[in-house]
Amino acid sequence: MADPAFPDNCLTRNEWICGRYYSTRSHELESALLQHLGIVVASVALGLVLAIPLALLARRYRKLEGIIVGSTTAIYSIPSLALFSLLVPFTGLGRRTVLIGLGLYSLTVLVRAILDGLDAVPAEVREAATGIGYDGRRMLLRVEIPLALPAFMAGLRVATVSAVALTTVGSILDYGGLGDLILEDATFKAQVLAGSVLCVALAVTLDVILVISQRLLTPWARKPRRRAVAA
Repeated sequence: MADPAFPDNCLTRNEWICGRYYSTRSHELESALLQHLGIVVASVALGLVLAIPLALLARRYRKLEGIIVGSTTAIYSIPSLALFSLLVPFTGLGRRTVLIGLGLYSLTVLVRAILDGLDAVPAEVREAATGIGYDGRRMLLRVEIPLALPAFMAGLRVATVSAVALTTVGSILDYGGLGDLILEDATFKAQVLAGSVLCVALAVTLDVILVISQRLLTPWARKPRRRAVAA
């Protein structure tokens, strides 16, 4: 007969799939998921704020392109634990260090994606825009950026999915969203599985949202449907 002080359930048996865990800890899962989402969105937004002027600078002054692209690529080669450790003396423990670190990592993808997108705009399109009186700013905003959006969005998707994965490392600073659940007690199977599944689900969901956004923003890039030919 089971000891009432230690009820026989999936929690005490430490099973991977445990409905009792999901029902009793749902608030913890929701809180961790929302924190994870907030970290990803904020860090990628920070990366965009930094990447756009850097890419435009590299495009305007081609001599700087190698330095800018090389520097942002070098950042990604630094292990996340080492990068966070280097930032801590300046940014302290917690939220700020995690956001800045992830924002810097996203630069590798975002800067290159923005440059590739702008460089892919056909020269004849630029010449036509110049011919109708577009100056540099109007050409960038009305011609080049819209045509470069597919490349921009592809880079944004990669940066976002990477941020979902790297956010878990922030748990070493007690600000890792779902990573806190995964590493809090690595022997607690139901919690580890729940945190891992939610990480994957979040990455897939954000990627789908960005794909849909890209399709809405670039209707001209969709492949026309082939009309059935009547026999």
